[in-house]
Amino acid sequence: MKLIVFGPFIFATCLIVNVVFAQSPNQTIRGRVVDTDSKSAIPYANIIIDNSNPLIGVTSDIDGNFKIENVAVGRITLAVSSLGHEKVTVPNILLISGKETVLNIEMKESFQQLDQVEIKAYKRGESTNDMAISSIKQLSIEESKRYAGAISDPARLVSSFAGIINEGSGNNDIIVRGNNPRFIQWRLEDIEIPNPNHFAIEGLTGGPINALNSQMLANSAFYSGAFASQYGNALSGIFDMKLRKGNDEKQEYSFSLGVLGLDFTAEGPISKKNKSSYLVNYRYSTLSLLDDIGLVDFGGVPRYQDLSFKFYFPTAKAGIFTLFGLGGASKIGFVTTDEQDEDLILEDGSQHSQLAVSGLKHFIPLGSNTYLKSIVSYGFNGSDLIEKRPFKEELLKEFYNAGLNNHTTRVLSTLHHKMNSKHNFQIGLMYAHNNFDFNNTYFSIPDNQYLKGQESKGDADFREGYLNWKWRISESLTAVNGIHVSQSSLNDKVYLEPRLALKYQMDETQNVNTAFGLHSKMASLPNHYAMVYQANGDYSMPNKHMELMQATHYVLGYENLLNSNLFLKVEAYYQHLYNIPVEDKVGSLYSLINQDDYFVDKALVNEGEGKNTGLEITLERYFSNQYYFLLTTSLYDSKYKAKGGNWKNSRYNGNYVGNFLLGKEFTLGRKNSNDKTIGINSRVTLLGGRRYTSIDLEESKRQEKQVEN
Repeated sequence: MKLIVFGPFIFATCLIVNVVFAQSPNQTIRGRVVDTDSKSAIPYANIIIDNSNPLIGVTSDIDGNFKIENVAVGRITLAVSSLGHEKVTVPNILLISGKETVLNIEMKESFQQLDQVEIKAYKRGESTNDMAISSIKQLSIEESKRYAGAISDPARLVSSFAGIINEGSGNNDIIVRGNNPRFIQWRLEDIEIPNPNHFAIEGLTGGPINALNSQMLANSAFYSGAFASQYGNALSGIFDMKLRKGNDEKQEYSFSLGVLGLDFTAEGPISKKNKSSYLVNYRYSTLSLLDDIGLVDFGGVPRYQDLSFKFYFPTAKAGIFTLFGLGGASKIGFVTTDEQDEDLILEDGSQHSQLAVSGLKHFIPLGSNTYLKSIVSYGFNGSDLIEKRPFKEELLKEFYNAGLNNHTTRVLSTLHHKMNSKHNFQIGLMYAHNNFDFNNTYFSIPDNQYLKGQESKGDADFREGYLNWKWRISESLTAVNGIHVSQSSLNDKVYLEPRLALKYQMDETQNVNTAFGLHSKMASLPNHYAMVYQANGDYSMPNKHMELMQATHYVLGYENLLNSNLFLKVEAYYQHLYNIPVEDKVGSLYSLINQDDYFVDKALVNEGEGKNTGLEITLERYFSNQYYFLLTTSLYDSKYKAKGGNWKNSRYNGNYVGNFLLGKEFTLGRKNSNDKTIGINSRVTLLGGRRYTSIDLEESKRQEKQVEN
């Protein structure tokens, strides 16, 4: 059947106001300077406050550490230089009186010999991942505090970037270049994690509110296609989030009340002698708080709380140990009543969800040019859902009862070696073990009995490995080559995924880049273990041994630093998705490309296809002279093909999305003083709506629920 547009567009405007009042005129800025590839300290680097008069600056010590004291609060820019390394500029650092600013600055070794180094230009916001060349969006701490509509939610932050859509219903789904939201991967501290959203369900990647407060983030990255070979088990995007390190010299506390919740943050040194530190944030739902004290009175109050932390323990000889974690609990009850008669209940239900992530990361140098990074993590995602509806003589009959729990243990180890300024290598191994318990019972009206949708308890493993090689062929041309290997315990097939990216620096301000990648992803476990019924009432699990879904990505990009504050980026892409599970029935339109529920009740085969084509344009005016703007436009087309069918519009083919963000700061008080400012930030979004499949009217009447063709 023909797919039609759900709605012509969704138009949204967001506005935030930031006010900063300084209580003292000076603050300290400090940090560490390291080599991008080897992560070794860069001693004797020059760190200077740009445009300071008289000149203010320091030199890093033998361990790469630096500290600049008594700096006037407000915005500053740091210029960092070191013999043999490319110059780095860190712009728009906001110094406030209540908190020290601590930075980790990475520098790339110059391609040329020391006496030939002359770096005339640079690009702000460039990725600190030296293996990433194209389709990367760098998310800075400064942006996380400034962008309107983000409300301290990482998922809403990235939706400002070209090609990334938060579809507007409030569910935090991240649609990347027209792909299904569940094709992305969430990562924290370099390792994959379960869905980090409140009210999440195993098998989905969205949820109304992210459990991780963006105030906890360090500079992070989002990859929207053709990602480097270190990333696997994803078809559309990678959200690689990093937690910032707590202050290792002084105790700091902050408290805030916002739209999402009441939150408290504490950080400080554990031991000043060895520079160990802690960072902890706790948040409690604002609406829960208002409901607890009786200020709100309506059904369906979302109740949630979350906790995130990072403990940092450097040692003299054993390397650096980092303990990190994220936890959340959420619940909501919902009641739907008749519009004419509020006493007539049409639906009653509840949902409880739990999230837990904890990990131990170890970093140890193995010489000046090699280091080993290892992580062990545990993840849990659990949810319980109950839905009741009137049925015949029963006032409320339980139609749906599900409990989905998945415990995942992951181990990762990567070895990084920098041979010289031209060659850099990475090799890594990853292993994930899932222990799950899925139960789902629903009432079938045609059969007039309860049926089991899922009743599975078991284990499943996923194994990955990769090799990355970065080769700076010349000062202007860089290549990143690699291969990723994936294999699931649910089938015996091994997937080899080559990756290649090239970047040519045309001159000091312009570059062109291109990338190719073969990617694969395992379908969610609830899809693999779904029970499918036959006409005679027998059931089986025909999807248990499905193969991995696959996609080939092609990207061509152009970047131009038009002036010191204005940046233009254009990217064109094509993606071919194949081996996609579709219903094993000629004429059916069902494909996991369009899946909107957490599991399927149909027999599937890996015979589906998809294709995404698009053009993305970004024009960004960096914050300078107290204002900034960001204009992004994406034009795209997303199609899919079911078994034996023709190409159709996919559910997520909105065709277009545009964002315009604008922010302006105003100085209060003394002229030319930055210690008191008020900032106004706004965002306007225009996007195409979702599409939907036509309804099988007769079957919908028979089952008394919506059944799609």
